[in-house]
Amino acid sequence: MERLDPVSVLFIALGLSADCFAVALGFSISAKRIIFPQMLRVCLAFGSAQALMPVLGWLGGRTLVDLISDYDHWVAFGLLLFIGGRMIWESLHSKEGEMPKRDISKGLPLLTLAFATSIDALAVGLSFAFISVNIALAALTIGVVCFLITGAGFVAGSRASHVMGERAEVAGGIILIGIGLRILLTHLL
Repeated sequence: MERLDPVSVLFIALGLSADCFAVALGFSISAKRIIFPQMLRVCLAFGSAQALMPVLGWLGGRTLVDLISDYDHWVAFGLLLFIGGRMIWESLHSKEGEMPKRDISKGLPLLTLAFATSIDALAVGLSFAFISVNIALAALTIGVVCFLITGAGFVAGSRASHVMGERAEVAGGIILIGIGLRILLTHLL
């Protein structure tokens, strides 16, 4: 059985964190102001989901992937399309200077985004079941890296929002739809 080294786990963690970075970037670009507790909740949710999904995939083995592999990319695409489309619609239909009433750091939006961005981690966990890997250490590494990368996305997006101005929420929505489209095309092609 092949053994997975820590450097490979780190690169896997970075790859899995890319969607979380893009979501954090998109939302922080579109937000008028991000406060630390909001950012912390999103980072914790994304990091936890990214850490949990490989463990579930590892535990589920081959059966789980057979059940979800036919449509997991459609689920992720649909969720991100809906949320991104809603952001764009709200941006185009809001009154000038009106603050958005949505908070993605709580409730169903947070759970939806955490799930949508961590579906690939489930498949990674499944692959871990067929190689020699310390699943606890791998899951912890993935979760911590995702937490940090998500935070970096918030910081970068917050800085970019000052440059982009009032219609930055459109850019955030387009980023989310682009992530969903990339997930869908990666699985279809």
